[in-house]
Amino acid sequence: MMKKLLFFVFVAGLALSSCQTQKNESNSDMENPFFVEWNTPFGVPPFDKIKDEHFRTAIAEGIRLEKAEIDAIVNNPEAPTFENTLEALDKTGTFLGRVYSVFSNLSSAHTNDSIQAIEKDIEPQLSAHHDDINLNEGLFKRVKAIYEQRESLDLSAEQARLLEKRYKTFVRGGAELPADKKARMREINGELATLSVQFGEHVLKDNNAFKLVIEDETELEGLPASAVSAAAATAKEEGMEGKWVFTISRPSLYPFLTYSTNRAYREKLYKGYIMKGDNSNEFDNNKIVARMAELRSERAKFFGYNNHAEYILAENMAKTPDNVYDILTKVWDKALPVAKQEVGDMQAIANKEGNNIKIEGWDWWYYAEKVRQEKYALSEEDVKPYFEVNNVQQGIFTLANKLWGITFAERTDLPKYHKDGKVFEVKEADGSTIGIFYTDYFARPSKRGGAWMSSFRKQEVKDGENVLPVITNVCNFPAPTDDTPSLLSLDQVTTMFHEFGHGLHGLLSNCQFNTLSGTSVARDFVELPSQIMENWAFEPEMLNLYAKHYKTGEVIPAELVEKINNAAHFNQGFATIEFLAAGLLDMDYHTLNNADANMDVRAFEKASMDKYGLIPEIAPRYRSTYFQHIFSGGYSSGYYAYLWAEVLDKDAFEAFKGKGLFDKATAASLRENILSKGGSDDPMKLYIQFRGQEPGIGPLLKGRGLL
Repeated sequence: MMKKLLFFVFVAGLALSSCQTQKNESNSDMENPFFVEWNTPFGVPPFDKIKDEHFRTAIAEGIRLEKAEIDAIVNNPEAPTFENTLEALDKTGTFLGRVYSVFSNLSSAHTNDSIQAIEKDIEPQLSAHHDDINLNEGLFKRVKAIYEQRESLDLSAEQARLLEKRYKTFVRGGAELPADKKARMREINGELATLSVQFGEHVLKDNNAFKLVIEDETELEGLPASAVSAAAATAKEEGMEGKWVFTISRPSLYPFLTYSTNRAYREKLYKGYIMKGDNSNEFDNNKIVARMAELRSERAKFFGYNNHAEYILAENMAKTPDNVYDILTKVWDKALPVAKQEVGDMQAIANKEGNNIKIEGWDWWYYAEKVRQEKYALSEEDVKPYFEVNNVQQGIFTLANKLWGITFAERTDLPKYHKDGKVFEVKEADGSTIGIFYTDYFARPSKRGGAWMSSFRKQEVKDGENVLPVITNVCNFPAPTDDTPSLLSLDQVTTMFHEFGHGLHGLLSNCQFNTLSGTSVARDFVELPSQIMENWAFEPEMLNLYAKHYKTGEVIPAELVEKINNAAHFNQGFATIEFLAAGLLDMDYHTLNNADANMDVRAFEKASMDKYGLIPEIAPRYRSTYFQHIFSGGYSSGYYAYLWAEVLDKDAFEAFKGKGLFDKATAASLRENILSKGGSDDPMKLYIQFRGQEPGIGPLLKGRGLL
């Protein structure tokens, strides 16, 4: 199976709590829901009252309030202590956090022209605001004073971790730079913020601009009824009733590439996808890519690093670019021969059918499906009826209940930002509430591609009270139509389990400090909680609990389960190589010691891929101009993290395989040592506390069928 075609967004978002501003509010402000106490159940955002025009004023006020809070810490006449400086600093920005957590989630999951215009304005402002904090000499002086006496302080492990993280944030944010470099870094950060917003906007608009319109029903040959129905529904929404519209959003793209017999249309759709942001039009991202690489390279040198990758990786588990390249190339060398064999298998079928063609990128899905049917007698269309979206969701809830006794009860009384979403109250086995869980599963033009977890409020302890987290999972699954429910592919099932793992990381957090709670961990550790959950998805014992035919309620037959697991390693050469190609491309950009804004991005990408021997039938999972993870997300020099974490997750799941799929003692250890800890301790230490040993690469290679 192809795995993790994902896009993740993690909003740091400070605690959401009822708060009142200190200013004299105008009538307009009084109507702004951010300026009053939220009387919703559990203090969730009142989405039914929040309008786009509320954000600018509220964010400006949030910046003003946080500046005042910082000034109060700096001007405190008492000597700096952990409590009056570090704890106080952790509690700043509450108002801004509650506003921005809503805004950033909507800008990703349900945007529009108004939100995009606001985003262009506020992101540079927020960048400048964060620089004001990181470069505040008085604040850094207090933090540094505490850091220098840390050995003599009786700090808990979490307190020591917070102190270390805050100190490094200041240093890496430029607090010790000379004045001229501080000024230049402000300029760099501001420009990067602007470019990042533009990059993401271009990808979304170029994605939405592409449409393949079919008017002749005979040209739909080979497509399953669900894909035809979805295309008809899209056409109706576009005012083209009676036609069929296919897009390059994945729920539309992949069924077409997999089943359409029209090779010319497959080529058109495939090229539309891989050319996003690279069409020499108003949405072209080539110059943005080059400029961002240059700015990041320049900034890294301020801190004594040769390049951006060195700067980023110093705080990750991998530590150095050499370590990242080592694991990526080791797996590449195992996977590339497998991918080449997969091409050979597909070419053999094309030849046998008498098609005088050479397999190309737009043929891969189509002929790979033929290989799967020939080798394993398995078709995606055979299994989809057993993976209706609500059944899969109930499956992940059942899994959480079996492992930890927690339950999910839908709350129809809580406000939502979109009608397709659902909201659940999450409870411990004893009935106490853990947090609130939002889901938003269906693709739409207002949502960026991929899948991610985020938070509207993070867990923390504030004024002695535990603040309940408000977590969301967002995906891009096919929306139901009038005659077909949302039926998921095997990859999409994996995606739901994956994002739920991130959700659990946020929901089960049990940290004192907001800065360390939930998913606030090293980038190459954050994927462990998500990826370990994937391992349960297709275990026979698990499938029996949730994989039920949407029409008959029949549990998935044992012979079909056997076929799914027999085909578990199917197409893994492709899945591994397309992922690794993107990871290597990310590293190649960010190990440039002197990146140049005038670089030819297309030529650079080609040279990078040629260097590793990428075969022409495979494109990187994300080409440069739509690689949002690294140019409009938080994964620059970090896309490798999925593979790094897979070493951990495959090794970790061995503990369950050895003691039982739903072993409660092992589950309790996973929760206690990893899911609840956030970033409160060293990640490898946490892993060893759970597993009893450091991981090896063997289980990963075995899991991908590459041994």
